[in-house]
Amino acid sequence: MSDARSIPARTTRAVLLVCGLSVLFEGYDVGSLGAVLPALAADRHWSLTPMQLGALGSYALAGMFFGGMAIGTLGDLLGRRRMLLGCVALFSLTMAGAALAPTPFWFGLCRFLGGLGLGGVIPVAAALTIEYSLLARRSFNYGMMYSGYSLGILCAALVAMALLPAWGWRGVMAVGALPFLALVPMARVLPESLDYLAARGRVNEARALAARLGVTGELTAAQGSGSHERASLRDVVTAIFAQRRLRATACFWIALFCGMLLVYGLNTWLPMIMRKQGYALGSSLAFLFVFSLTSACGGVLLGKLADRFGVRATVVLAYGIGALAIAALMTRHALFVSYALVALAGIGSISASLILTGHLTHFYPAHARGAATGWALSFARFGAMCGPLMGGYIASVGADWSWNFVAFAVTGLVAALAVAALPSRARVEAGEGGEAAEEHAVAREAADRGAQLS
Repeated sequence: MSDARSIPARTTRAVLLVCGLSVLFEGYDVGSLGAVLPALAADRHWSLTPMQLGALGSYALAGMFFGGMAIGTLGDLLGRRRMLLGCVALFSLTMAGAALAPTPFWFGLCRFLGGLGLGGVIPVAAALTIEYSLLARRSFNYGMMYSGYSLGILCAALVAMALLPAWGWRGVMAVGALPFLALVPMARVLPESLDYLAARGRVNEARALAARLGVTGELTAAQGSGSHERASLRDVVTAIFAQRRLRATACFWIALFCGMLLVYGLNTWLPMIMRKQGYALGSSLAFLFVFSLTSACGGVLLGKLADRFGVRATVVLAYGIGALAIAALMTRHALFVSYALVALAGIGSISASLILTGHLTHFYPAHARGAATGWALSFARFGAMCGPLMGGYIASVGADWSWNFVAFAVTGLVAALAVAALPSRARVEAGEGGEAAEEHAVAREAADRGAQLS
């Protein structure tokens, strides 16, 4: 198992660099549409209605739903390295296509196709990051890698501010094609997954790569028994939905559904809600900036805490604090207090969800990590769709704006409860009725953690 490996810091840094850049590029792609939406609405050549603008925003989300399941699974079956690079190439080229789109139809088609690549980046990057990280720094490294997502969104806002006046929305979209130029150096730095090679029966190739990277230790749990059978699609699906993992799968999916609902719901409605609460327009927009920036920093902080105190306890606490902060926003406070509450809401939604995703990736067997992450995130896309709809429904029925915070706070509480209900990985690995095996697995994991911390 990868937990028993010794991994040189230079190898970990190389994987984190490529995966972090890939996620940053994705964040730019996702954030660019929101940044250019006012310019698209003002484009006299297309004369888009609000419904058409909303549809353009949903095409990439629909592509991400299918991409998360397909690319995550293909990464486990065909190779994680090629899938990650292929995803970056796909959404970069479609950003160029969107920048040159002659009609809204072609713009929407490019966004949908790009969404396929966007949905596949995080599952594959997650699997590679977890595999090439020591157990004692796994959550911290994952938080570092995933923080690129929020930074990418911030980059999209900054680029839009700089380019929109002179180049319009097409210039902002065109910048999203630049990651294509980084593919060659990324390909030279990023190694293939050792777990993937071993699971496909290419053990000699995996050993040669491990020797070149300076990685020592076991390749897979099956290797010790001399089994070189290839993992099939059935093996991957069974690993996710096996009876002993069904409770964990349900808890992960529910928590991430709620997490995505919070992220997209607050991203969509926070400025407008704070505006209705009486804050100036500039302050209302600044709330969204604080929400995104603190979530990037919060991912690193929560990762450090998760490595020290355990992922489950850390994420439950983060979701709980986020829910309380959101509930507290029902009342108007001094501006700096409201900023602090929004910052806690960002940590208790985006940051908590990204650390939970890293735990999910590590929770499942090596041969199914990409698929398990991709399927869970694809299900969570329904939460992403429900977030903006929830705020719209509350507004449509004429309810007070404060009910948005009630609904979002309850969602955060449900996420915390779902994570609290997660079984331990050691218990699931031990199987049913295996108390002795469970104790041995827990002791082994604690020993590994202590050895690596020392």
